[in-house]
Amino acid sequence: MLRLKDKYINEVKPAMTAKFKYKSPMQIPKLEKIVINMGVGEAKENPKAMDAAVNDLMIITGQRPVVTKAKKSISNFKLRAGMSIGCKVTLRGDKMYNFIDKLFNAALPRVRDFRGVNPNSFDGRGNYTLGIKDQLIFPEIEYDKVDKARGMDIVFVTTAKTDEEARELLKLLGMPFANR
Repeated sequence: MLRLKDKYINEVKPAMTAKFKYKSPMQIPKLEKIVINMGVGEAKENPKAMDAAVNDLMIITGQRPVVTKAKKSISNFKLRAGMSIGCKVTLRGDKMYNFIDKLFNAALPRVRDFRGVNPNSFDGRGNYTLGIKDQLIFPEIEYDKVDKARGMDIVFVTTAKTDEEARELLKLLGMPFANR
């Protein structure tokens, strides 16, 4: 079985060059990083919720998350500047490719009634955002130890100039887009 990094070099690059007629190998888009963000709104009342979210994200990614803090105070949300409100991880290199492989082949197929991911979640600059409703789809998370289902945002940051190039790159890497 080809590793995802080898697949990118041996299959994706030639296919992208053929489709978009790149003149230089540096023009071929590549995956730069993956940012996984988990908002923990209940951390205001329950500080243990943040510890559980950090632990879950660390188990899923294999990397220690950074706790994100509020930049501004918002009285309607009972939020003060400096309060912990979430955690995030930035994956690059081999950890990024391992996470993609796990996401595409193990986690997404476990989503109930899964028919593919939305092909329109691009931002106009070649980056793709995927929202997940709970962390239980990842095989490393034990169902009995989860106190609350927490969602997360997964952002695929590419060097692609257009959404069409980024869509083709992710499709060739194995992203299961829905047929719409």
